[in-house]
Amino acid sequence: MTGPHDLDRLVLDAVENLVPLWFSAVEDATPRLSPRQTLALRAVRRRPELNLTALAEQLAVGLPTASRLCDRLEAAGLLQRCVRHDDRREVRLVVTERGHGFLTDVTERLSTRLTDALAAMPPAERTRVEQALRALGGPVR
Repeated sequence: MTGPHDLDRLVLDAVENLVPLWFSAVEDATPRLSPRQTLALRAVRRRPELNLTALAEQLAVGLPTASRLCDRLEAAGLLQRCVRHDDRREVRLVVTERGHGFLTDVTERLSTRLTDALAAMPPAERTRVEQALRALGGPVR
């Protein structure tokens, strides 16, 4: 039987093996963005009501860092700052069509890498991975 510490180690090892797959998917996408820029874009897509302050909090970075991230994403045509009509002081962040395309590309690249990694596993091991993900509440299709 696996104890909590052993299980923590197994999950950590799995995450450490998955992170390079995500990094390579981000690196192969165009335009070339840093992982942090990609995370910022994903955060705005997930929560379209985000403003700069909320994005900084979401990413656990300072306001100046979040502002620079948005500047770069906006310059690349992936993000747009929009003034709210009912409160002109409030600036909302919006992922552009090009930004959605970029995120779709990253997701498709990652999906391909994950599919290949799972296909290389023996069927019984794949089944155990699926069961573990379901137990953790992770999305399994």
